Amino acid sequence: MHLYRAPPARLRPFVSVVWATDGASRARRLGARERALPTGAMHLAMRLSEHPVRVFDGPAAREARVVAHAVVAGARTAPYVRDIPGPVRSVGAQLRPGACELLFGVPAGELAERHTALEDLWGAAAVALRDRLHESGTLDQQLALFESAFAARLPRVRGLHPAVAQALDWFNRRSDIAEVVRQTGYSHRYFIALFRDAVGLTPKRYCGIRRFRRALARLVANPSVALSAAAVDEGYSDQAHFTREFRRFAGMPPGAYRRAVADTASADRWRRAHHLPIPGGER
Repeated sequence: MHLYRAPPARLRPFVSVVWATDGASRARRLGARERALPTGAMHLAMRLSEHPVRVFDGPAAREARVVAHAVVAGARTAPYVRDIPGPVRSVGAQLRPGACELLFGVPAGELAERHTALEDLWGAAAVALRDRLHESGTLDQQLALFESAFAARLPRVRGLHPAVAQALDWFNRRSDIAEVVRQTGYSHRYFIALFRDAVGLTPKRYCGIRRFRRALARLVANPSVALSAAAVDEGYSDQAHFTREFRRFAGMPPGAYRRAVADTASADRWRRAHHLPIPGGER
């Protein structure tokens, strides 16, 4: 069973979605490992089962590294591989830009491109929250408790820096970073630092991830679309540029991704767009 929903109103400036799962049906479908593709956002996940989060550090890694049961995944520009140990009950959230420093006390850039144990950021409070969640009953009750704990850690609402908010709105429509910097009136270096502290990525990498995600959505919605057409429609200079960027972010060319998605049940395709099973335990 899976629950995905928008957070309560008091969390929406900081959290875009919350979720809870018992992992049972997913564990039957997937192999022992999966490739997780970057979203450009930060995530927090708490496993309530006995298995901690384990990730493989690099494509040549033979053994998985244990991170923790409660993990903050920083914004990323590359895929990573994690193991899927079996039915795992979890709760989690995807965070909005600006939430990191309020929730964890550090700029988002310090947590980018890696996994961090929540206990390293929250101390004993992370352990206590996991214990309380473990003792709760249904997934809905666990998710409600998780949301309440999040809200309790937030100070009075402090708005996102206006220059970052303006940039995020601009990047929804176009990716002209130089024009955004010009409009803010800040120096290029200062604006880049300001944006990275809030989002976790530089504007260039953030825009690259956004374009990559649009390309993913296009391939998922229409697996038969010509790659050359997808490249042009999403603003890549040509198909070779599209393939290079796609391989960088996904760890595989778009054709291989499209075949992997085509093998996924249509009802599950959208949810699985960023999480691909790795057949036979290959990395």
